[in-house]
Amino acid sequence: MAKKDNPAPAADQVVNQPIGDILSDRYLSYALSTIMSRSLPDVRDGLKPVHRRLLYAMYQLRLSPDTGPKKSARVVGDVIGKFHPHGDTAVYDAMVRLAQDFAVRYPLVDGQGNFGNIDGDNAAAMRYTEARLTAVAGLLLEGIDEDAVDFRATYDGDGREPVVLPANFPNLLANGSSGIAVGMATNIPPHNVHELLEACELLLDEDPDTKTLAKIVKGPDFPTGGILVEPHEEIVKAYETGRGAFRMRARWHKEELKQGLYQIIVTEIPYQIQKSKLVEKIAELIQTRKLPMLDDVLDESAEDIRLVLVPKNRNVEPELLMEALFRNTDLETRFNLNMNVLDGGITPQVMSLKDVLRSWLDHRQIVLVRRSAYRLDKVLHRIEVLDGYLVVYLNIDEVIRIIREADDPKMELIEAFGLTEVQAEAVLNMRLRNLRKLEEMELRKEHDALSKERDKLQALIKSEAKQWKEIRRQIEELKKQFGPDTELGRRRTEIGKAPSPVDVEELEEAMIEKEPVTVICSSKGWIRGFRGHGHNPKDLKYKDGDRGRFVIEAQTTDKLLIFGTNGRFYTVGCDKLPSGRGFGEPIRLMIDLPNDADIADMLVYQPDGRLLVASEDGRGFVVLEKDVLAQTKSGKQILNVGTDGEAKICVRIAPDADHVATIGTNRKMLVFSLEEIPEMAKGKGVILQRYKDGELSDIKTFKWESGFTYKYGAGETMVEDLNPWLGQRAQAGRLPPNGFPKNNKFGD
Repeated sequence: MAKKDNPAPAADQVVNQPIGDILSDRYLSYALSTIMSRSLPDVRDGLKPVHRRLLYAMYQLRLSPDTGPKKSARVVGDVIGKFHPHGDTAVYDAMVRLAQDFAVRYPLVDGQGNFGNIDGDNAAAMRYTEARLTAVAGLLLEGIDEDAVDFRATYDGDGREPVVLPANFPNLLANGSSGIAVGMATNIPPHNVHELLEACELLLDEDPDTKTLAKIVKGPDFPTGGILVEPHEEIVKAYETGRGAFRMRARWHKEELKQGLYQIIVTEIPYQIQKSKLVEKIAELIQTRKLPMLDDVLDESAEDIRLVLVPKNRNVEPELLMEALFRNTDLETRFNLNMNVLDGGITPQVMSLKDVLRSWLDHRQIVLVRRSAYRLDKVLHRIEVLDGYLVVYLNIDEVIRIIREADDPKMELIEAFGLTEVQAEAVLNMRLRNLRKLEEMELRKEHDALSKERDKLQALIKSEAKQWKEIRRQIEELKKQFGPDTELGRRRTEIGKAPSPVDVEELEEAMIEKEPVTVICSSKGWIRGFRGHGHNPKDLKYKDGDRGRFVIEAQTTDKLLIFGTNGRFYTVGCDKLPSGRGFGEPIRLMIDLPNDADIADMLVYQPDGRLLVASEDGRGFVVLEKDVLAQTKSGKQILNVGTDGEAKICVRIAPDADHVATIGTNRKMLVFSLEEIPEMAKGKGVILQRYKDGELSDIKTFKWESGFTYKYGAGETMVEDLNPWLGQRAQAGRLPPNGFPKNNKFGD
């Protein structure tokens, strides 16, 4: 869009100018056009140009609330033909939104036909629907023909359009607005007009701060209702700065059923949320088992919203279920506030609540003065005409003679009675029937009434105090129309308390569907998961030459830690295990375990646990379980075993353990304090037990006071006195107690 003083060059003209300057100039023009003519609303009437032109075009078509509607296509045609040179779809979409009672708190268009619904269905084509203005739109246009606002030429110079509407209604905050311009945006929620008018009255009485105003304007009032759960302090801060966010939740209640069952009924959903997509999202979460507490969702809506949420069973707490839904669906949303508007229709500015209300009041004062001046001109003109009529009645015979006989009766009347041209013209245009005696009495009565009105208007125009008094009277009249007991004035969005903190772990645990599972892994590394616990490995079938090795009881939500002989830890989710039918799958399909490595150990991951890892040469250290959790199939290197060594053992350290027992293949046992083993994230570790001929066979941690036991046969054997084996780390140890198993294993 080129500047007027710098017209676009002709097609064959060469412009000798840096491309950066040209782009900067053109982009600035485009940005200003977008900001002022498309995206940001005027703080005075709360409208963007397309909405203002729509209402004015409908006003010119005389589509008032008490007349019949016209086809929407006719309205759109007038708008794009006279005022708004853009596509008809964009104009019709803007018109449709102004008619949707779920999108606009106070609709400005009364739509007849299919104008869409809260499920997100589109409106019917413009050739099928009809529209007219609402009473609220009439308030915005009140006085448009009384010189209340400035007009400017339309885009083709063939007509005139209003720069702003008189706006006898605080539309910006009442209906809100949203838009994205170049480098800036606006997002204003709708509010309750009765609260706004009360706040304006307070502004007329005193100079309150925004915190005081926020006691009256308690928060947004969305057309779809819901519950505002944002803390009051945050609401005040948002209104003070013009930026913030409002946390909204759906309205719900518990509906009791027979036999102790219940269901949850959602009757109001957050603003700008499509009900159909919300139901689809909840159904998807149920399908993917991300909401295990919920069994089903049903949409039983008719004219009012009724979403039925069926819990899994009667033991599910409704508050906990709803908290899970609030966290995972659009039953809870945040409406971001950005009160970026055009101040005076020119300057983009982020305003506070007080600034917006004050700007509207200042606009109403200007409109009042201009309408009063316009009316005063009309009154003075009429009084002038009436003065001429009264002269006629006092000199009726002479006036008739002059009109009948004079060649130029107009000039004769002016000279004879001192009339003005306006009066003389009015006398000449007077009908004979108006010369009745009764008419003279009515004229004198009208003259007296207009004289009083003239004095009142002149006093109003001169006195600012009288102007604000009149504005207060207008606000009081509006309050009667939008009282808190009326349908339009009733607050729909409840101001609720900020929700109390929820135990996240409890919520997450409740949201995860747990099932018992038994993990079976064979000697050759074939793994599978059986539902439930208590499976006997002896009853299971294996491939020829294979046998059972690891039997672990876990939950589907658990993770398996797999310790390889290469010193790496691998992680596998129990919910990812193959079914117990058949022989399972090779573990190497799930983790990148090298061919020259094997599984040393396998256990269920415990976030707060500690592990003691050791290699065959007797070196090891303590590591936190959270530090061994692997995020990739290639695992995580923890124990450094070199090129020829192997990782041997991984045991979980009991929470109260304070000693360690080790035994080698040379049948030497050593007991020493757990404190002698360092805690590391990775490395080779320290020597736990020294061997001359042999290697590490087994490790056990225990509490000294509880005594030391080892498995022997079908039972356990207690070692009464451990002192003979008690020493320090890295010693060789001595032969185990008599009767110790020949496989050199503690058996745990």
